[in-house]
Amino acid sequence: MSEDSVPARRGRLWAVLAAAVLLVAVAAGVVWWQWPKDDGPPVVAGTVQAVVLPAADVSKAVGTTLNALTRASEPAPPLPADPPGCSVAVGPATTVVYQGGWTAFVSVAQQDATDSADHTVTQTVGRYASADRAAEVFSTLADGLNACPSAVRDASGAGASRWTYRVDSATDTALSWTAVQDQGDGWACYREARLTGSSVLQSAICEAGDGRPAARAIADQIAERAR
Repeated sequence: MSEDSVPARRGRLWAVLAAAVLLVAVAAGVVWWQWPKDDGPPVVAGTVQAVVLPAADVSKAVGTTLNALTRASEPAPPLPADPPGCSVAVGPATTVVYQGGWTAFVSVAQQDATDSADHTVTQTVGRYASADRAAEVFSTLADGLNACPSAVRDASGAGASRWTYRVDSATDTALSWTAVQDQGDGWACYREARLTGSSVLQSAICEAGDGRPAARAIADQIAERAR
């Protein structure tokens, strides 16, 4: 799921972007569906679906009311990137990072309005057969981000945009980075990733303010739930 959008026209472009990614996902066999405004269908303890936070908890972390939007049971295909070596940076939750071998996967996207969203939030969890395999996936993410200071991303027909990427902090199990849209009136995506056992999880908040504290809080909470 790619939640980036242009702030000045974010309502219209978000709708176009969501529709475009949906078409790509359907073509790739990804299962997407709408969730109602509550916490969605019941989940089974121990599954990746039980790891992601419900809308009420995400809303509390962000400081505004969010409704569930979409969920995917498989990672989406890569997004076109220029240069091509920046495919991880422009699509950190796609198959470029979450490569084959995962045993369970979920990605949930939420936003605070249907037509003109000021906040979009994505939670992603991929579980692998072993901790070593998960560590390889986490390294792919970290290496790809370190190799890409900026890139042009093309969101499947929703329009190309240039982004600048900055790794804020990195350890063997935790990664924080920021994607800032060039000429985007302050629109940026604050992203966190965690390696927890055999799972690689991410949180992302896109807004025109400072979403870093909320992104970190959400990532820490889903990491705790993944243990």
